[in-house]
Amino acid sequence: MALITLTTEWRENDYFYGILRGKLASGCPDATVVNNAGGIPPMNIMHGAFVIRNTYSHYPEGTIHLVFISSEGTASRPHLLVKARGHWFIGADNGIFNLILNSPPDLVIRLRNDAGDDEISLFARAAAAIAAGDQPESLGTREESLSEKMPLRAAIDRDVIIGSVIFIDSYGNAITNITREIFARVFESRSFRILIKNNRYYSEKISRRYSDEPVGEIVTRFNTLDLLEVSINGANLCQLFGVDSGDAVRVEARDDAGDTGGLFKN
Repeated sequence: MALITLTTEWRENDYFYGILRGKLASGCPDATVVNNAGGIPPMNIMHGAFVIRNTYSHYPEGTIHLVFISSEGTASRPHLLVKARGHWFIGADNGIFNLILNSPPDLVIRLRNDAGDDEISLFARAAAAIAAGDQPESLGTREESLSEKMPLRAAIDRDVIIGSVIFIDSYGNAITNITREIFARVFESRSFRILIKNNRYYSEKISRRYSDEPVGEIVTRFNTLDLLEVSINGANLCQLFGVDSGDAVRVEARDDAGDTGGLFKN
């Protein structure tokens, strides 16, 4: 039985879901269809890639992932079927596949669309064909490469890491592009200060849990993705501090004791 995931820019009550699910039910009635994520900010390829990159591998190999993020096709960014690491991905060649995989795929097919169908019809038809075991080459022509979009990477020096907020979760926690490995490489066994929002707010330790800090204090921890996360115990950091995706996060060597950088500090 095929498994198909949906990652979209659509609201939960948008009619697009009904159209897509109806076409999938007609084309591959035995498939299981799962909403991987909805409500991705429209046209936000970085956001969508982050979600898919960190979720697709939790599904079994052979899963078909439909990507409706900035998904309108053009001559320069055609609709593609991509196979990589045992998974299938269907979407527009807008750079998102490169961001998801960060490595060459096993197969890229430019989907044939002689009738000029919209992407919902095209993606559903391609998914049904793959679910039925059809040869991917029957759906279009091979391509040699994907469009590239460069991910935001943290910059490192001997005493400083400069990263940025790349994702804000449902609780208003700011997830950065500073990995545990990069952090340890620069600051293992050293004192440090983690600064956010024009250096107005900071923390000077890594916690394991949110509850390790008093309510109202800044919490800096490595999350399940091994990425540095900045939050407030019991509050929405991004709302309170006006933090947004793309804001800088700086980690620097610390020479003085400093205070905790909490919400209620003087």
